[in-house]
Amino acid sequence: MGIFPDVTSAMNAVFKSLASGANPVAMEFLDKLVIQALREKLNVDLPSDAGAVLVGDVDGSLEDEVKFQLETLEKSFNENGGKSFVIAQDDDHAKELWFARRNASPAVTIFGTKKLNEDISVPRSMLPVALEEIYKIGDKYGMQVPCFGHAGDGNIHMEDGHKAIEEIFQLVVDMGGTLSGEHGIGTSKAPYMDIAFNDAEMNLFKNIKKAFDPNNILNPFKMGLD
Repeated sequence: MGIFPDVTSAMNAVFKSLASGANPVAMEFLDKLVIQALREKLNVDLPSDAGAVLVGDVDGSLEDEVKFQLETLEKSFNENGGKSFVIAQDDDHAKELWFARRNASPAVTIFGTKKLNEDISVPRSMLPVALEEIYKIGDKYGMQVPCFGHAGDGNIHMEDGHKAIEEIFQLVVDMGGTLSGEHGIGTSKAPYMDIAFNDAEMNLFKNIKKAFDPNNILNPFKMGLD
């Protein structure tokens, strides 16, 4: 686990670590609002002045390989503003460190009773800029936007409001990202498909679905294809 003064430092540490040869099997981030929620709702022991947290896992066939991964991550974290670097000493300690990430989503309910979760994805190198712009959109609409997710592959989970969603989706697509990093389009994102795809592409999707599903019985009314 790495503790950072702000989310920009943490995001820079992510892609610079990977560029330096680190290959973690997992790399997750929590921003300041999520840290606040975890501390207040679940009494998670995280520094009150932490602006962001990175939680990761490494593995390897040889002990030297694991050592290299950890040393590379620690060096990159420190070079990008990391305030501390914690290595799990055993399985129980690892579970303690991962508890924060696994409980990020339920914790942010302290900010309101209605939670809208989006799983946008951007290129890793765009993470610092993407988060900065997302927070600006939140400020514009007078709402807090807690962010957390899979930093290793550029996937961001946001808890936001309807009015800001379309603007955030447009931002993400303009950065070369996608509307969904893992959970799919379904019905909730269907109205925004035209942000990422033009009419010709949408018609192609519809024709492919019709060819394989002429009776529209396979997952109907999803992705705006009906």
